[in-house]
Amino acid sequence: MKAYIAGKITGNENYKVEFGNAVIDLEAEGYVVMSPAVLSKGFEQTEYLHVCKAMIDVCDIVFFLPTWVNSYGSNFEMGYATGIKKEIRFIV
Repeated sequence: MKAYIAGKITGNENYKVEFGNAVIDLEAEGYVVMSPAVLSKGFEQTEYLHVCKAMIDVCDIVFFLPTWVNSYGSNFEMGYATGIKKEIRFIV
């Protein structure tokens, strides 16, 4: 299964570690993982969201890190993933 990871990036100093650990854990469980934390810096938030929607589109499941609740982008991703009926799980 292909999995996407959602969580707070903007204003989160630890996002690379948090997303990186999630990638390692999910890959160990057998998932093929897409992470927005690997995207290059320098784009507008709306541009990132456009790319993230495409990433969600090709994945089977969306995993949300605990930081998602405090993130505009992750809240958008939750609404989008729910709207297109993706399976959703939460990383604790």
